[in-house]
Amino acid sequence: MNYRKHKDLTLSEIGIGCYGLSGAYGQKDIETYKTTLKRAYELGVNFYDTSDAYGDAEAVLGQVVRPFRDQVYIATKVGIKESAQPNLSGEYLHKACEQSLVNLGTEYIDLYQLHFDDPQTPVEDTIRSLERLQDEGKIRHYGLGHLSSARLLDYIQGGEIFSVLMEFSPLTRSVRKEILPLCQEQDIAAIAFSVTGRGLLSGKIGAQVKFDPGDIRSMDPLFQGASFQSGLRIADKLGQVGARYDKTPAQTAIAWVLTHPGVTCALTGPSTPAHLEENVAGSGWDLEPDDLRELEECFQSEEQWLEAERYAAIERILLQELNGDAKQAFTDLVYVIESAISLGLITEEDVMPTFYELFELRDEPAPGSRRKLAEIQDQLRHIIPTDFDWSPDD
Repeated sequence: MNYRKHKDLTLSEIGIGCYGLSGAYGQKDIETYKTTLKRAYELGVNFYDTSDAYGDAEAVLGQVVRPFRDQVYIATKVGIKESAQPNLSGEYLHKACEQSLVNLGTEYIDLYQLHFDDPQTPVEDTIRSLERLQDEGKIRHYGLGHLSSARLLDYIQGGEIFSVLMEFSPLTRSVRKEILPLCQEQDIAAIAFSVTGRGLLSGKIGAQVKFDPGDIRSMDPLFQGASFQSGLRIADKLGQVGARYDKTPAQTAIAWVLTHPGVTCALTGPSTPAHLEENVAGSGWDLEPDDLRELEECFQSEEQWLEAERYAAIERILLQELNGDAKQAFTDLVYVIESAISLGLITEEDVMPTFYELFELRDEPAPGSRRKLAEIQDQLRHIIPTDFDWSPDD
């Protein structure tokens, strides 16, 4: 295992994310998960990331690392446990931090991260609360997650930010434009998550995949329509390049993320020891310049194709009647929001209030859900421009 130092912490290049314990990818065997977390430590992993919103993940992690607590770093997140809409008020932060300390069975948290932005709470109030937690010895550092570059600047100007969580993989590369360079400029650690595209870049997911009940990937835009088709082709290219090094597509994806200056740690989410050992082997080797260029050429080609397909999908889903199946209609609207953000047609701030309304309908369709979905479709028509000038042949 290789390590990267940022300020006073030296983190393993591969970190372990505990999102899987939330049940987001279907139910996991807890004992196997515990074995995996312990095995990670034996393989040199010293950075574990969780959240108070991931079910019992904090308690499970705290129990596993207790024998070697002083040799690892624990990061957890705060803000969305009680509601889809974030709460970063001072009172809430202190209450949540105290509960996380109890859950984790520790006296301090190495890195306390804001899960999402809370536009209702002034940034200076949130920063002041985090600094008070530092003064009390309850947290060592604080970090940010899921922020636009503009909002990130507001936090940077207000406090001492240790890190920024960012989705970053060969499938999701937009952070290279603004957020990653900003982190380098401001000496903030970039912690990448979903570095294997939630399994899409593992080389083990095919075009006809069917996810288990409860697996969030069944509605994830990454696994829908043109995004999924493009992702499968990128996974295939990673497999071709990785084969030259005797590496898997997932290991190649991880190594690619780690080539970027400013990335301190790449989070992976293994739920079995075998999965873990594959991911850990993404550290400790380098891609040759020619292979990096070949991958970039692939990404650029896919980006051009996917852009046209996304414009077409936005037009189709917003301007035509919604799919008669409520679950598919929900998935289509999520895809539209993700696509519009990716294309720069809107910002997350523009659409989050509507997204929260949509998110409330994520479970099995309830009476009246079709009507509500149609209302949300109409809201999106007013938020997302559909008079864009594009051509599939451009």
